Amino acid sequence: MKDGIGPSAVNCILNEEFGMKFEMIGKNVRVDDDLRLRVEDKLNKYGRYFDSEITAFVTFSQLKNLKVVEITIPLKNGAVIRAEEESFDMLTSIDKAVDRLDRQVRKHKTALRKRYQTHDSIRFEEIPEAEEHEEEIKIMRTKNFPVKPMSPDEAIMQMELVGHDFFVFLNAETDEVNVVYRRKNGGYGLIEPVLE
Repeated sequence: MKDGIGPSAVNCILNEEFGMKFEMIGKNVRVDDDLRLRVEDKLNKYGRYFDSEITAFVTFSQLKNLKVVEITIPLKNGAVIRAEEESFDMLTSIDKAVDRLDRQVRKHKTALRKRYQTHDSIRFEEIPEAEEHEEEIKIMRTKNFPVKPMSPDEAIMQMELVGHDFFVFLNAETDEVNVVYRRKNGGYGLIEPVLE
């Protein structure tokens, strides 16, 4: 690593009392003690929310002058809680990402409780109630459209032609339904669903 820049990773126990784990990964960012301690301090309360089998993944990266922090907490049964924030300072990005994560957990507490009522991975009694009233999730519109086989490059072109941020298509190479999308930090992404 030169000048503190390079890939690095730290595996830690997040909360000794409850045992939730976390992993911190630096992409062209050195995970130093300041970053580790700030994450540990900010995410400490999440050890009360989740059981010891849950791991929080924290990724630090840099895009030009912006410092990006992504926090991902995969839960059992496939749900994922995720927050990503950026600023000109990594410690500020950590604070903003944790605040967003906290709002998401509080806002969706009822929906998570319905999904995980028979599991012990989340301790709902520890999660504070949301300050704003949680809206019930309702599908307001269903849209059907034919999918034709095409390559991911063709799908990106179609997405651009219709002016959308994503496009669902049948991948001609794999014969699977895929999604291409425009990434907020530039470039495109391809989603290939996998059954677990």
